[in-house]
Amino acid sequence: MESAEIRRRWLSFFEERGHTVVPSASLIADDPTLLLVPAGMVPFKPYFLGEVKPPFSRASSVQKCVRTPDIEEVGKTTRHGTFFQMCGNFSFGDYFKEGAIKLAWELLTTPVEHGGYGLEPEKLWITVYEQDDEAERIWRDVVGVPAERIQRLGMGPNFWSMGVPGPCGPCSEINYDRGPEFGVEGGPAVNDERYVEIWNLVFMQYERGEGSGKDDFPILGDLPAKNIDTGLGLERLAMILQGVQNMYETDTLKVVIDKATELTGVRYGANHESDVSLRVVADHMRTSVMLIGDGVTPGNEGRGYVLRRIMRRAVRNMRLLGATGPVVQDLVDTVIETMGEQYPELVTDRKRIETVALAEEAAFLKALRGGTNILDTAVTETKSSGGTVLSGDKAFLLHDTWGFPIDLTLEMAAEQGLSVDEDGFRRLMKEQRDRAKADAKAKKTGHADMTAYREIADTSGATRFTGYTSTEGETTVVGLLVNGVPSPAATEGDEVEVVLDRTPFYAEGGGQIADQGRIKLHSGAVIDVRDVQQPVPGVSVHKGSVQVGEVTVGATAYAAIDVRRRRAIARAHSATHLTHQALRDALGPTAAQAGSENQPGRFRFDFGSPNAVPGAVLTDVEQKINEVLSRELEVHAEVMPIDEAKRQGAIAEFGEKYGEQVRVVTIGDFSKELCGGTHVHNTAQLGLVKLLGESSIGSGVRRIEALVGVDAYNFLAKEHTVVAQLQELVKGRPEELPEKISAMLGKLKDAEKEIEKFRAEKVLQAAAGLVDSARDVRGVALVTGRVPDGTTADDLRRLVLDVRGRISGGRPAVVALFTTVNGKPLTVIATNEAARERGLKAGELVRTAAKTLGGGGGGKPDVAQGGGQNPEAVGEAIAAVERLVVETA
Repeated sequence: MESAEIRRRWLSFFEERGHTVVPSASLIADDPTLLLVPAGMVPFKPYFLGEVKPPFSRASSVQKCVRTPDIEEVGKTTRHGTFFQMCGNFSFGDYFKEGAIKLAWELLTTPVEHGGYGLEPEKLWITVYEQDDEAERIWRDVVGVPAERIQRLGMGPNFWSMGVPGPCGPCSEINYDRGPEFGVEGGPAVNDERYVEIWNLVFMQYERGEGSGKDDFPILGDLPAKNIDTGLGLERLAMILQGVQNMYETDTLKVVIDKATELTGVRYGANHESDVSLRVVADHMRTSVMLIGDGVTPGNEGRGYVLRRIMRRAVRNMRLLGATGPVVQDLVDTVIETMGEQYPELVTDRKRIETVALAEEAAFLKALRGGTNILDTAVTETKSSGGTVLSGDKAFLLHDTWGFPIDLTLEMAAEQGLSVDEDGFRRLMKEQRDRAKADAKAKKTGHADMTAYREIADTSGATRFTGYTSTEGETTVVGLLVNGVPSPAATEGDEVEVVLDRTPFYAEGGGQIADQGRIKLHSGAVIDVRDVQQPVPGVSVHKGSVQVGEVTVGATAYAAIDVRRRRAIARAHSATHLTHQALRDALGPTAAQAGSENQPGRFRFDFGSPNAVPGAVLTDVEQKINEVLSRELEVHAEVMPIDEAKRQGAIAEFGEKYGEQVRVVTIGDFSKELCGGTHVHNTAQLGLVKLLGESSIGSGVRRIEALVGVDAYNFLAKEHTVVAQLQELVKGRPEELPEKISAMLGKLKDAEKEIEKFRAEKVLQAAAGLVDSARDVRGVALVTGRVPDGTTADDLRRLVLDVRGRISGGRPAVVALFTTVNGKPLTVIATNEAARERGLKAGELVRTAAKTLGGGGGGKPDVAQGGGQNPEAVGEAIAAVERLVVETA
């Protein structure tokens, strides 16, 4: 049975039994504590935690998941993989243990011809939590599993919690006996290789308290409503139903292995090392395609780093297998062909996925060539000095300059018999991140515990947003935090976070920054609102300070936003939609949105593109946007089912999580997008859009920055003034400026070359006199001296080498000249071969001189350069060089 059919049967079975089929959420987790979705229940987490009321009592899904903690084990064992699909069925206060157990048994054992998976009942073994008498009784007496095939296990394997206070409960696992060829008998308690777990049923019935580990926490009592969370690993079931030894031989991975063998000529099964590389390639390329498909782009932080890491591991393993050219195109196409039946969006978005993947491969192959040389040199230096550990700064250099993930450096160093100073590397990485984030603030949560926001949500419900139709209105304070701590009241000067029952303030989201304004209490108190965030779904938190009076929970108030600012932001947001559509029209659907930020009068828009957008194309895009403005198109928003929005062709943003009902913003016949932001009513309200330019912000991602309305007009007015001034200077019409300025720059370059030639000749004229000044120091011709201040480093170097070349007769020679540039001393020292044979090396002489000058330097034995901070010490530095020549010669 193919994987796609396993998936289809799962969803069909539960839909027929009253479950709402929930499409797989994006791999980009809608959870600040997670980079990527690691488990099937993650999209349902708000329901289980009580943050949001579930819209259904029964649900089923097949969720895409990615886990990378054991990435180095991928391929080495047949059980570790980064991407997997988790089939789940969920009950929210509906059926409980008996219902979940009976459903699982029915689906697994029903014959294939009747819609089930057709597993032999006698091969299924059950484990239950050691204290869960109820579950054992149901398995034994209701389902009919023999008592000898039911085993009790402890909290570690058979009790579930999220690792934090909240819901928890016992588990019951269904295991399949693969037969004596996989090990000794005795059930899953004895051998989990033979008795492989395929389905885990979690019975959420208790509330747990604080504690560490999987079993060190108190049970506080029963939950008010009991829930079910189950998970069946699709790949594990496919392994059984397809009769293969491991998950890498299942249909969706084996075809990728086959393609890799075709590209490299290496046969799968020939030897362990090549098999490991082939498995790594298959697993990592499938994961890469799924991540890119969900909008992740390679980068050096967060989920972007996860993608970069696994893609580069895949490419390098193809190189180890013998591939010499690009391979990603073929591998990506193979993954899309095999996974496309289950996830049609991969086929639809093939071009964008290929573009991102190919750009990353090209960048890595370039980095691999340069970085490998650096690594080889570092390995040689480490070994030659008797060391066994590659320094952390070398690993950091490879990461920071060449894009080598630390894992790749670890692997390549291990192949050379070296370990890596990971602590040193991570310290340098932390220092870099700390510098980059020194001014960052926790915008979403401030300093508050998330529990405080959840309690407000539980007590008062979601905040009703009125800002689509009004900019001010009556409201009530339902929650208040002072310096991150819940409080019944706040006074003048306090930094507060205020929750209202209704608000016209837009909370930051979807690329649109938050509104600002004021909340005036009927008591006379005033709150200046600077920011609005939604730390938990549906709860808008207004952050600001109390300007006057006392604020209390329960007080009535009047909230008003800064209308002028909101209108400027709305213009920018509508301009973003127009830019998105115009880019897609010009570049194709690969120019998909990868992020945006809408501020008053300006916006930035990130989109997928492997190359820079030509200036002519950008000009056409800008012209098209402004033509749309002149058409005075109406802008309207409508809430509709997500399936209807997709049918109408509405564009969705990658990484955004959408519910069953979505808001669609339509701009005439030009643009249609899913969007929760605020917009203008007519494109004529934008006035003018000016694209300032575009640039790269990462592999395969470009950024356009632009101005809107008055800001765009002011920019053009300033440009017009500059153009008028240039016209006056060069005495030409506007259209003649490029040619005239280009001609002037050409003449300037020619003049600079003449000046450089004259200066070099003047400097070299001093060479003859310097040669004549050479002194004999123990048989060495020593030339020292100070040349005119301002002599450039290049000119000083040419002079030193010219003087050295003029000393004849195979006589040992040392030339050490000094100058001062911008108030700092500079020296260049050169030695000839005869001097080096007597132990006089330029690098050592420069270090001595530079130390005296209060600086440093170095170079090769024949020529070196250094400098310092103290120009008054040049005489001492010359003397130090002379002493070292005397001592060495």
